[in-house]
Amino acid sequence: MSQPSGPLTGLKVIEFAGIGPGPHVAMLLADLGAEVVRIERPGSAVSNPVVERARHRAEVDLKTVEGKAFCQMACAKADVLIEGFRPGVMERLGLGPEALLETNPRLIYARMTGWGQDGPLAQAAGHDINYIAVTGALSAVGRAGETAVPPQNLVGDFGGGSMYCAFGIMAALYEREKSGKGQVVDAAIVDGATSLMSFFFGVRTRPFLTTERGKGMLSGGAHFYRCFTCADGKEVSVGAIEPQFYAELLAKSGAPAELAEAQMNPANWDDYADKLTALFKTKTQAEWTELLEGSDACFAPVLSLDEARDHPHMKARGAFVEHDGEWHTAPAPRFSRTPGSVRSSDDDGAAVIAGWSI
Repeated sequence: MSQPSGPLTGLKVIEFAGIGPGPHVAMLLADLGAEVVRIERPGSAVSNPVVERARHRAEVDLKTVEGKAFCQMACAKADVLIEGFRPGVMERLGLGPEALLETNPRLIYARMTGWGQDGPLAQAAGHDINYIAVTGALSAVGRAGETAVPPQNLVGDFGGGSMYCAFGIMAALYEREKSGKGQVVDAAIVDGATSLMSFFFGVRTRPFLTTERGKGMLSGGAHFYRCFTCADGKEVSVGAIEPQFYAELLAKSGAPAELAEAQMNPANWDDYADKLTALFKTKTQAEWTELLEGSDACFAPVLSLDEARDHPHMKARGAFVEHDGEWHTAPAPRFSRTPGSVRSSDDDGAAVIAGWSI
């Protein structure tokens, strides 16, 4: 593996292998220079070469005395532990926070779950769709009169889960600089997804910003903030909220003049949307892109992942990186002095831990 680079270089992390947001947290830290050792079951195979990149792997049988002792030794040297099991599993293995923090009082013990460490549903099985369902987030996504549409697993697993877990780890590390003590980070997807809904909770009495499906300005109700199908079946997006941007959209697209009247009157939205729907079907996505992209019309083509990789702006930003014959998403965010990097994984986890000092 190439040498780590980034603002987290020198940070020692133990990741207990799991699925969903836990590995993503570890990827975020590894991309920015952390030395991450991933504890895996014997015989485990790489399931996602992008999210599981930049790891030092160690196969450990957690059911054996030797395996548990190895993990206890590793965590005694680590700065951060990441685990995503159901509440109580790590305790039954003798690897719970009480035991490990006694040995290593500076350890940041990050627990990534859907429901959290306590509460009536803490022991229930679930997935992203269930977690965001109880937060109000899922209810807001979809068309009026139709069932809610799961937004992949972006809002729960990664938006409300891994991003908040990573933020919690960073906050705990900052606090440790003052207190010298570690602590437990209880990162629950239901908590993070609820936090993501803060803006809408604060404006829930405003009709324009309602989270009722297909009714609010940002949920597909407005004709100036939605997607349209083009002549070739591909889609484009417009988000021309402000009057000056809306005026530019109308002028550049050749929309009917009447659409300039009372943009913010919801009574007009359905009719205006019908007119824009007919208009956007007169040109292909490429033609609309040539006409509108880069202007203040707040326009962008709706692209697939492979198309996104080849988009000129994404290329210029280096948003995707080719590494060892595989395309990866680039580390984010970016740093002026200590940039992160995409690195390969290897199987030297035990040797890496042996080299760590307490």
